Order: sequence, then C-alpha cells, then structure tokens
Amino acid sequence: MSLSLPSSTADASGLSRSTQFLLASGAGLSVASIYYSQPMLGAVGGSFHASIADTGLVPTLTQLGYALGILFLTPLGDRYDRRHIILLKGLLLALTLLFCSLSGTFSMLLLTSLAMGLAATVAQDIIPAAATLASEQQRGRTVGTVMTGLLAGILLSRVISGAVADWFGWRSVYSAAALGVLIITLAIWQALPRFTPGSRLSYLALLRSLGQLWLRHAPLRRAALAQGLLSVAFSAFWSTLALMLAERYHLGSASAGAFGLAGAAGALAAPIAGAIADRRGPNQVTRIGAALVTLSFALMFVMPLLSPPAQMAVIVISAIGFDLGLQATLIAHQTLIYSLDPAARSRLNAVMFTVVFIGMASGAALGSHALALAGWNGVVALATLAAAGGLAIRLNSR
Repeated sequence: MSLSLPSSTADASGLSRSTQFLLASGAGLSVASIYYSQPMLGAVGGSFHASIADTGLVPTLTQLGYALGILFLTPLGDRYDRRHIILLKGLLLALTLLFCSLSGTFSMLLLTSLAMGLAATVAQDIIPAAATLASEQQRGRTVGTVMTGLLAGILLSRVISGAVADWFGWRSVYSAAALGVLIITLAIWQALPRFTPGSRLSYLALLRSLGQLWLRHAPLRRAALAQGLLSVAFSAFWSTLALMLAERYHLGSASAGAFGLAGAAGALAAPIAGAIADRRGPNQVTRIGAALVTLSFALMFVMPLLSPPAQMAVIVISAIGFDLGLQATLIAHQTLIYSLDPAARSRLNAVMFTVVFIGMASGAALGSHALALAGWNGVVALATLAAAGGLAIRLNSR
C-alpha cells in the first residue's frame, strides 16, 4: 500500500496527531447523527402528535439504516479507495441531515432517518482507515484514540441535541449537524492520503465473502454476538430514558441529554482499553468490560427503594459504569478482529458492526415496548439480561 505521511508530524503510531484528531472528530460527528433524536423524542413526537410506540420508530429506523449500511456499504472499503468513500458518504450524510430538519410529515422523518443511518456509516470507514495507517505495535492505541472521538460523539450528541432542542427546536439540531458534517468531511478529504484497495473482488463477491469470514473466524462470531447483546442493553436504556424522565420526573430534552455527560466520562477509557489490549491481549478486557456493563444495569433495580434524588444518582452512576464497560469491550473486540485478516478489515468491521447495530435497533424497539408494558423496571430487566448474555459469551471464550 502506498501511503504518504510526513514523518515530522507523525507519532509512534505512524499517524500524525492532527490526522488522528480529524479522524476522531469525523467519526464522532458522523455517528452522532444517529443519536441526536433520542433526547428529543418527546419534542419530536409532540410536533407530529405521534404515540410513544410510533415515536420510538425514529431511533429504531436510524439504527436499522446504520446496520444495513454497514452490511451493504462498508465492505466497499476493501475494494475502493477509502478516501473517496469517506468523501461521498460524508456529503450524503450532510444532505440527509438537512432533509431531516425539513421533514414536513412524520413519514418523511422516518424515511430520512433510515437514509441518514445508511450514510452515517462513514464512521465505519474512518476506523479501518486509522487502523491501516497505524503501525502494528500501536494499532490498538490508535484505534482507541479514534474511537474516543466516535464514542464521545455518541454520548455528547445527546447533551448537545437536548439543550439545542430546548432552546431552538429539534429541527435546528439537524441543520447545524449537517453543516458540521460537511466541514469535517472536506477537512478529512484534504488530510488523508490515497489508499490502495486490499481486494479486487467484485461487489457481489465482497458480500459473499462476509459469510465466509463469519464461518471461518470463531473469534469474529463471538465478538459480534457479545457486542451485539451489549448493544441491545445500551440502546434500550438511551432510547427510553427521555420518555421515562418526561413521564416520571417531568424533565425536558435538555435534562435527558445531560445524562450523556455521565456516559461521556466512559469515552476516556477508549485509549486505555486499547493500550491494555495491545499489551495483554483483548480477551481479558472484553470480560471485564462486559461484567461492568451487566452490574451497572443491575444496579438500577434498587431505584424503587430510593427517593427521587437518589434515583437520579443511581442513573448517573449506572450510565458511567455501563458506558465505560461497553466502550472498553468494543475497543478490545475491534483490536481482536482487525488482527484476523489485514486485507479484509473493512469486511470484518462490517460483519461485527452489522450485528452490533441490529442489536441497537432491536434494543430501541424492545426498550420502547418494555417501557410501555412494564415501565422503567421492564427496561432495566431487558438491559440486564441482554448484558448478561454478552458476558456469558465472553466468559466461555478462550
């Protein structure tokens, strides 16, 4: 592969700090697009007079679009220059965000949310690009650094969208996000070198190879299934938190989004988790992370015994714990799968994240129904059981 990076600006990873920052920012802004809606669901549903179950379709379809995009679009990174793919997807994402801000009907919002999820998979092109540019000895740390931006984008997106929606309305969130994505996409386009494709397979052959990779690599199957179950728990919580806070505590979008600050603390663990995975191997990190996620969700079972202020404190503590555990597990899983077949990193990434975002979409849908049928305790039970399933897979892995 022919890559030109100025040696004077590169660190030990082989990737300049400014480029790492750009990639982290691009990953964060891109993936944030699929989470902006969560703290705004009350406002979005109210503007279209939609029920709780119908409003839950907004994050569900966005996550589903992301899963489909990972499955059908991300493998192209092994066949074509990732620099071109990042530019094209980034421009499409900015366009779909703009369309979301202009949606005149609830049906149009649902359709554009699905399309936005498809385009937001540019984040999953940025991560393999960083892994390719990094040296082998520092790959976990470099991926962890870029993932810090992605994970911070996931969590801080809720804080920002909740606050902006309260002040300026939910449509302004999408229009501002469109401008941000456009700017960072053009900056990344200027900063990245050209990538030589690692595969000459046709598009259909690339898609067929996804199944072959799944069958060939047991570590990939375990990583995808475990992370997918943890993602069910994660999405069930965040997709229903705003609705629960509005119903039980009469709190608005800004308050719901502020809980993202608690989870954002966990994003700081991404480079640390990557460094530990480089030194000791990723399996230990996945077990510790999955256990932390499970215990953090289980902690919320004590909420009915506490006063309202204490209940809020438990939610904050749980959010810090499960986000920290989820992110550490994700970094370790990525480090693990990227070592399986360097020429197929985009496809390995596609396989794992397809399962992850099927889990995300399932968690959003199941969480909304659990909240409607059994209240917040139903959501907590769902999240705890799903996380325990992910932990069981890791404990039974060599």
